[in-house]
Amino acid sequence: MTVGDKYHIAVVNSHPIQYFAPLYRHLNRNSDIDVTALYCSDFSLRGGKDPGFGQNVQWNVDLLSGYRSIFLGARATKRVPGGFFSLICPEVWREVRSGHYDAVCLHGYAYAANVLAFLAAKSCGASVFLRSETHLKLLRSSFRRRLRDGFLRIAYKFVDGFLAIGTENRAYYQSLGVPDEKIFDVPYTVDNDRFVGEAREAMARREMLRAKYGVTDDWPVILYASKFMRRKNPDCLIRAAARLRDDGVPVSILMVGTGEMADELQALVHQLQLDHVVFTGFVNQAELPEIYVISDVFVLPSANEPWGLIVNEAMCAGLPIVASAEIGCVSDLVKDGVNGAHVEAGNVESLTKALKRIVSDDALRQQMGNASIEIIEKWSYAQCELGWRRALECRVGRI
Repeated sequence: MTVGDKYHIAVVNSHPIQYFAPLYRHLNRNSDIDVTALYCSDFSLRGGKDPGFGQNVQWNVDLLSGYRSIFLGARATKRVPGGFFSLICPEVWREVRSGHYDAVCLHGYAYAANVLAFLAAKSCGASVFLRSETHLKLLRSSFRRRLRDGFLRIAYKFVDGFLAIGTENRAYYQSLGVPDEKIFDVPYTVDNDRFVGEAREAMARREMLRAKYGVTDDWPVILYASKFMRRKNPDCLIRAAARLRDDGVPVSILMVGTGEMADELQALVHQLQLDHVVFTGFVNQAELPEIYVISDVFVLPSANEPWGLIVNEAMCAGLPIVASAEIGCVSDLVKDGVNGAHVEAGNVESLTKALKRIVSDDALRQQMGNASIEIIEKWSYAQCELGWRRALECRVGRI
């Protein structure tokens, strides 16, 4: 340790992120851990167009309190995260080298600023930790995969520790030759306390909330809450709903979000003559627990999904999860037949079969929902903190 017998950690992020800020706040409550977030942009605070949602987004939850943050340079108010060179941030070099940090944590390597922070840390003797969402089930061209993996095999030799977000992510690091002693399990988490607490509070208003969001019947509500992107296959849920109707299984569908497929999905509902489908549009973070409370099953039929933190959130509200087997979180969080079902991405028949079993059995839904709570309780900031501590003690140590 170098200053005040604390671990001084810098985390480099593109901008304040609703999933990360509560973790930094949690870690900073410890007397021996001091977290500083280095932000290249204030994009999520000032608001701007999110390409996935296709509209301006400004998060309505606290992203800055409880930990120290530094916005890198005057241009932080103008930078917009995009491609690799959208965030160069030469200011990160000076901050890392002069900040007396014991460790610098990089979330991936998608931006030039991350590479610059890596070089700065190495030049001043700070340990470098890497946290990414990559796993082996993500679709990549063989040429691109070989080129990237060949480079990373070399670069990873200079990384001091890898913070594995889950089983699939750990397997990815191992596939590139990273030894187990350099990999530390730091689960990919959301603010469980907030989502569990707010879901419980909203439960007393469930009927009122159903009316608020336009759910007017007593049928089981199947929820899709994510960007309307083609790789996420939201249309598969609508097609599965039509098959369920034809099989005499009544359900309501709640489509939360927006994006490139919004008009197409509305047209598909009309084409299939489906009633009981509600499109809410974009719903911000503070209101999401209300959405989970009025729902009975959560569906994410994505392909090529790195993790899927929306699954964590839905589990905090006690929902059964039906998700594509290749999604990064599924190996750890979705136990087939226990708290939900695994399906094949883009396969309507597979999705219909899984949903039919769950929505037709009230007792099974309740049992699966309870299992979701039990599983997610063990996938929390407490486990995340343990992983961070192991990494710091093993790869930084105390003087």
